[in-house]
Amino acid sequence: MKKILAATLGDCVHVAGINNFLNLCKSFGYKTIFLGTRVPIETIKDYIRKEKPDFVALSYRLNSETFSKILTQIRNLSLHKESRLIFGGTPDVAFLAKRSGLFVKSFDGTESIEEIQSFISGKRIKSSIKKHSLNLRERLLEKRPLIRHHYGRPSLKETLGGLQKIALSGVCDIISIGPDQNTQQFFFKPEKRDSSKDGAGGVPLKNLKDFIKIYKVTRRGNFPLLRCYAGTEDLLKWAKMLHKTIHNAWGAIPLCWYSRLDGRSDRPLYSAIVENQEVIRWHAKNNIPVEINEPHQWSLRQAHDSLTVFMAFLAAFIAKELKVKDYICQYMFNTPPGLSPVMDLAKMLAQKEIVESLSSSSFRIYTMVRAGLKSLSGDFAVAKGELSSSTVLSMALNPDIVHVVGFSEADHAITADELIESCKIVRGVISKTSVDYPDLTLDPRVQKRKKEILKDVNLILKTFDSIGKRTSPRTLFNAIKVGLIDAPDLAGNCEACGKIKTKIIDGACRPVSNKGILLSEKERIKQLKIDTKKL
Repeated sequence: MKKILAATLGDCVHVAGINNFLNLCKSFGYKTIFLGTRVPIETIKDYIRKEKPDFVALSYRLNSETFSKILTQIRNLSLHKESRLIFGGTPDVAFLAKRSGLFVKSFDGTESIEEIQSFISGKRIKSSIKKHSLNLRERLLEKRPLIRHHYGRPSLKETLGGLQKIALSGVCDIISIGPDQNTQQFFFKPEKRDSSKDGAGGVPLKNLKDFIKIYKVTRRGNFPLLRCYAGTEDLLKWAKMLHKTIHNAWGAIPLCWYSRLDGRSDRPLYSAIVENQEVIRWHAKNNIPVEINEPHQWSLRQAHDSLTVFMAFLAAFIAKELKVKDYICQYMFNTPPGLSPVMDLAKMLAQKEIVESLSSSSFRIYTMVRAGLKSLSGDFAVAKGELSSSTVLSMALNPDIVHVVGFSEADHAITADELIESCKIVRGVISKTSVDYPDLTLDPRVQKRKKEILKDVNLILKTFDSIGKRTSPRTLFNAIKVGLIDAPDLAGNCEACGKIKTKIIDGACRPVSNKGILLSEKERIKQLKIDTKKL
């Protein structure tokens, strides 16, 4: 049995870190001997001669100036020929320990649990092709949850430099490239680009070589999966180009957006619905995972909770009918602003339950959670707390992917350093909520609201099916026109009804009358007076 001897040095009495380390060592079959705190070097020498340990773990978490003096004493340790020194401390002290050359490993508290376990077990972290697979499902077999973040600075040069830094940091498993609107809309129509708008909302990308550069610069560090926002026009051309250049991890396609409905392209609504389904079908045929980023698009426009959940179900149902094999369902918390944590979690649990009712061996569903786009403060210190809080709540869904929204997003497009820090914040939350954490889903208020939403969704679904075939583009188009599917922010839109009113009541987003009086879903649908014969 391998043996490890441990102690804290100097005047250091901090034992939490070293005790956690020793407990991990025990789980790998080590015999551990903890000598205590503030142990003199001479005492450590005596125990080394007596116990002949394989490792001597020394810890010091005070100032680096004093540690420099302690290092001199450590150099005089007479080690047993098989004993090796390990160090643990704060980053600045661990840096000195590493630089001294006395220790086979120096831990500064930023290491992942996998890295620590790898050292203790003596097994190097595998760098096989499987670890660096471009396949989402295979990556999830290696690690779960995966961490995703979006990135795109106003210039290609800055974006490439940032991507290299992010990849080398190893903190982000999936990077979503965020092109500017010029690129998303006019990549295949360069003559329509307005160069004065380059870099607005993302990175300007003008040709295939730009995408290939992005791919190559990220083939280092943890070799993150890459994906990219879809084009808002020429979606099929975009899909094929992304597959060819960056090996797009999955396609994110809406059911009805990137059209005149949101103004991000000139496509008429019906044409957009038809084309979007064709693009989803292409991904399915080529065995590329799909995310239909539909439900949160409605929530962002103040749609009520039950409608958002219905759209999540409809999107997943259509994906399954179009033969998608791997489906990413995104859950955007804190949207619309004003939802209480209880009602927000209830909404997401209702969405998860009804979407996952479609799961099968040929239709695998992955849960991806994220904070709301509009939920973070412009005060970065406050935003870091909000990001942590949202992550804690979303971990109740037991996600496969955590889509991090950086703490600086309310102010500017995130920098590489801010992205890395945001991912580390979320990694910290995940590590603390993954083991023996209270189950927030059991709150009776959460369960009650979840049941209410599912009941409403069934009413919407029944009415939707009365309009036409569930997967037909015409059915979705008509349902939007008559207001069954509607949101307050679509008022005045030529493609929508835009007459619905919603309001945050008791922490939930609900439909209301023109006078602000709460409407049940049954009352709301009845007031629409939908005549299916005219459709």
